[in-house]
Amino acid sequence: MKVLIVEDDRKVAGFIEQGLKEEGYVVDIAADGEEATTLAHVYEYDIILLDVVLPKKNGFQIAMELRREGRNTPIMMLTSRDAVEDIVRGLDAGADDYLAKPFRFDELLARIRALARRGGAERLEVLRYGPLTLDRLRHIVVVDDRPMDLTPKEFQIIEFFLLHPEQVIRRTTLLEKVWDMHFDPESNVVDVHVGNVRRKLRKAVGENLIQTVRGVGFSLRRERGAEVVDAVAS
Repeated sequence: MKVLIVEDDRKVAGFIEQGLKEEGYVVDIAADGEEATTLAHVYEYDIILLDVVLPKKNGFQIAMELRREGRNTPIMMLTSRDAVEDIVRGLDAGADDYLAKPFRFDELLARIRALARRGGAERLEVLRYGPLTLDRLRHIVVVDDRPMDLTPKEFQIIEFFLLHPEQVIRRTTLLEKVWDMHFDPESNVVDVHVGNVRRKLRKAVGENLIQTVRGVGFSLRRERGAEVVDAVAS
C-alpha cells in the first residue's frame, strides 16, 4: 500500500514514515498543503494521512478539493485539534476518520487497516493469479495453502504484479510505485529484488511466473506465455 503523509512537523512525519515503512508500506511526505495536492494529483495513494494546520493550504481545504474532484482515496486527519466542532468540520470536508495527537502507533495502524477494508469500491483485498493468492490485509502470499517467506519489499513487488497480471511493467514504474519516487533510476535495485522474488516464486510454484521483457521490464504470466513476451521485447 502507498501512503501520503501530509505533515509539516518533521519529527512527527519521520516517526510515522519510519513505522509505516517497517510495516511494508510505501510512503511519500508532503510538508505543506500545495505539495500535498500536487502529489495527490500525480500519484495514486491507498490512504492519505492529513494534518489540519499546514502552511499554504490547510487540511480541510485539501480534503474538500480532492472530494470535489471525485477522488475517493481514504483520508485520515491527524491533528491536535480534537474539539468536537473540529472533528465535525473535518468529516464534513471529506475525511473518513479523525485521530487526535498524540496517538499510539498501533492505533494508527489499526485505523489504517480499517480504512483500507472499507476504502474505494475498486480496491480488492485478495489478489489471485494461477497458484498465487495474496491477502492485502493479512499481508501474506500463499501458494497451495503454504505461506511464502517474503520481505516487505518482496511482498510489495508481488502485490504490484498481481494488480497488473500479464502486463509489461517497466522498471521505472516499479521504482515509482514500490520504491521512493526519488530513487536513483540508474540503480540495479529493481533487477536484484525482482530476481529474488522470481527465485522464491519458482521454488514455491515450480515454474517461472515473472518473465523478463528485454530492454523494458517484466511481466507476470505463466511460462506458456514466455515466448509471446520475448517476441514483444525483441
